[in-house]
Amino acid sequence: MRKRYGALQALDGVSLAVEQGEFFGLLGPNGAGKTTLISIIAGLARADAGRVSVMGADVAGDYRRARRMLGVVPQELVFDPFFTVRETLRIQSGYFGIRGNDAWIDEVMEHLDLTAKAGTNMRALSGGMKRRVLVAQALVHKPPVIVLDEPTAGVDVELRQGLWQFVRRLNREGHTVVLTTHYLEEAELYCNRIAMLKAGRIAALDSTRNLLETFSGLQVRLRLDRELPEGFAARVLSKEGPLVTLRLGAARELEGLLAGLREAGIGIVELELEPPDLEDVFLRLTGSG
Repeated sequence: MRKRYGALQALDGVSLAVEQGEFFGLLGPNGAGKTTLISIIAGLARADAGRVSVMGADVAGDYRRARRMLGVVPQELVFDPFFTVRETLRIQSGYFGIRGNDAWIDEVMEHLDLTAKAGTNMRALSGGMKRRVLVAQALVHKPPVIVLDEPTAGVDVELRQGLWQFVRRLNREGHTVVLTTHYLEEAELYCNRIAMLKAGRIAALDSTRNLLETFSGLQVRLRLDRELPEGFAARVLSKEGPLVTLRLGAARELEGLLAGLREAGIGIVELELEPPDLEDVFLRLTGSG
């Protein structure tokens, strides 16, 4: 896919396939093209070149069927201020021709901790509550594919945990989930596979495990009884007196590091290992931070 807005090339040859039942992460710094990509998938924007299909339905040529297959939670807090939460969800069901949907609406509201607010007008809700309603709206027609665009932004910790329990349950039941988030620990925890975008292109596309093993590494914090010799300088990430942080490409390099310290006559007072994380991968591949 390609998409340009004036002088800005928002998407520059993005090509990927998300398999049915996957929990897929779409990551990248601001301006990388994530929201543009989601807008095209949702039929809210047209690609200049390329095509997109959802469960086999072309988003441009077979829009009605593609849209029924998709539930999108947008970044923006978009809501109608004249209806209650329950009315909002009933109206959303009506957009998909669904009547008598109250049992499912009740279940969704319960999982999102909205039951007590069912009769509350939308404009009276807090920002976090409004975001919960956006999630509920995306789920009222039980779509097989759910796109979550920063779903936990501005949401309290308790709701965040409840939301992820519900989304993981839907994923276990066969729903495909596509997630964009700036909370990289969420992506690392929940996503089986991740695409990282940079300047409208895919910088990496692989399983979460492979990304961690390939692009990240261990960090070792050491408190030493004397200064490190120059031969270790290439591994040093930070240094504060006797406390030194070194980078290892993989766990197997730890033995060689310790042997080298022994040979140099350096004693270890304290040692702490920090495993690789997705933030390290993200910064390496996107040049952010």
